[in-house]
Amino acid sequence: MTIQGFNNGEQIFATAMQIFNQFDITIEIGSDFNKYRRLLLEHRPQQPLGPPFDPNIHQLNAKNAFWLIAKGPDGAVTHTQTMRVLDLKLFSLADHLRESFRGFTPVGPDIDLAASRYRAGPGAQKICGTVCYHGELWMDDRLGAYRGSGLSAVLGRFAFLICVKQLSPDYVFGFVARPVIFKGLAERLGYMHSEPASIRWRLHNKDRALEGFMVWMARDDLQFMMTIPLVDLVA
Repeated sequence: MTIQGFNNGEQIFATAMQIFNQFDITIEIGSDFNKYRRLLLEHRPQQPLGPPFDPNIHQLNAKNAFWLIAKGPDGAVTHTQTMRVLDLKLFSLADHLRESFRGFTPVGPDIDLAASRYRAGPGAQKICGTVCYHGELWMDDRLGAYRGSGLSAVLGRFAFLICVKQLSPDYVFGFVARPVIFKGLAERLGYMHSEPASIRWRLHNKDRALEGFMVWMARDDLQFMMTIPLVDLVA
């Protein structure tokens, strides 16, 4: 695979593959989201495919989306990520999400969509062009094999590299639950901007809502992040 778009793209790719080999994991990348759904049913049944990447809802192909999984030495899926292009050449991300944020609901909670809300921050109001949504982030750490290793940081950088190569975005964004972002996940992945209280999912028959931060990066942020050596991220 030839990596284009960054001067050091091939070096990043090679270093990432060396690190994955050290952890004895293999990476698979695809754009067939029906196959991805089947993989989830087999390896991640407790968290099925979410609406943003459902091929029955969206037309997803190699030109506008991809999924990435990592498999452990036993062949079981231990990690997932996905990216999808939103064409926002005529609208800002803030305008788009005001109308469609309910299409980004997390899987599992009993959400009251009518009572939920999205609040645009200053970053979302300027984001436009070719924008990638980053979702389906999951790592199976039941055995704690990868906890504290820095592997999640490498997997995040690797997904951004593939995103730039295949989708060439102007911006990348995602949503991170408040308890998770306070644990530093966004920083480990490499996100350089976040907007608190961006989205609130109201639950049926519960007083407390689920709050999410919107995290994002512009293309120049991605380019800067890729100058950080991957070996510095691994314990």
